[in-house]
Amino acid sequence: QVQLVESGGGLVQPGGSLRLSCAPSGIIFSLYGMGWYRQAPGKQRELVATITHGGTTNYADSVKGRFTISRDNAKKTVYLQMDSLKPEDTAVYYCNGAPLGNWDKLSATNFRSWGQGTQVTVSS
Repeated sequence: QVQLVESGGGLVQPGGSLRLSCAPSGIIFSLYGMGWYRQAPGKQRELVATITHGGTTNYADSVKGRFTISRDNAKKTVYLQMDSLKPEDTAVYYCNGAPLGNWDKLSATNFRSWGQGTQVTVSS
């Protein structure tokens, strides 16, 4: 059973940066495409960034140019570097993954099991 543990969230001022980490267990990490998601209060969970097992990345338009997803297969960890943060980035951030997953396969609606997430609050 996949276990997802996200970390690295916090309170940051607009324009600041945070780096989130996710270390899934119970999977062959190197074969998984991974995604970062977020859910703001009153809104549906949305996919913001993906990275395939081969390293190809994709981003939602709202974060393109500001967020960077990366992975370290040796550490079995996926990261989300978030720069130039805006108040509208405030949300609980989650990770998830699927074997050979890509942007389409990593849609939030494809998953029923999630970790606890990590809260990101952007406020002055």
